Amino acid sequence: MGEWSGRHTGKDALRERIWALLEREGASVGHAYGHIPDFVGADRAAERLAQLPIWHNARVVKCNPDAPQAPVRLQALQAGKTVYMAVPRLRDERCFVELHCDALRVPLDVAAETKGALAHGRLVSFDEMQPIDLVLVGCVTVTHSGGRTGKGAGFADLELGMLREMGLVTSRTPIATTVHPLQVVDEGELPMTEHDSALDWIVTPDEAVETRTPYPQPSGIVWDAVRPDQFDSIPILRKLRT
Repeated sequence: MGEWSGRHTGKDALRERIWALLEREGASVGHAYGHIPDFVGADRAAERLAQLPIWHNARVVKCNPDAPQAPVRLQALQAGKTVYMAVPRLRDERCFVELHCDALRVPLDVAAETKGALAHGRLVSFDEMQPIDLVLVGCVTVTHSGGRTGKGAGFADLELGMLREMGLVTSRTPIATTVHPLQVVDEGELPMTEHDSALDWIVTPDEAVETRTPYPQPSGIVWDAVRPDQFDSIPILRKLRT
């Protein structure tokens, strides 16, 4: 079971099924359970993403820190984009790391890895950040209508809620992910709640799908959905609430 299981039984069961499927089919790179799973073809999915207009139009990209999106971070750095990567578990009040090729003194592939980004990037607060043109989130499973779920901790939705509160992400900012085809499930299998942010684009090694999602996006942090353990462990949440 994942570390954050028990918060939504329907999503828990779906994650368990997808993690098992990826491992059984040899589609995961390393251990899938409990993670945003790294997958075979993640580099090809990143290359396909980099062919889309939403990518070419983006000067500033926000990306999750998980392994399957390391190729996306590398593509962005190679293209001269500014990358904001969330600090894992949002454990620092300056909860994003800023990366740009001009400021890095290590090879870009080193900086694109999570540990490299944390070691060589610059921790920034919200007032130091630029408006974001494209958001990348990590997913365990998705639907073609834009439904998504991560590991179950809610970090992606909190990050987006905070960025919306600060005006750094708007209703026009596209949200995308890269996943393995086995992570795409049928409509109705994945329940969405009011604090869930939906996807505008799903990119696999084989295709890029514009979801034209019918789900409404939250306008900021849905405070009623913030759990006590999140409030206690994420310093910036307490500051924003005050």
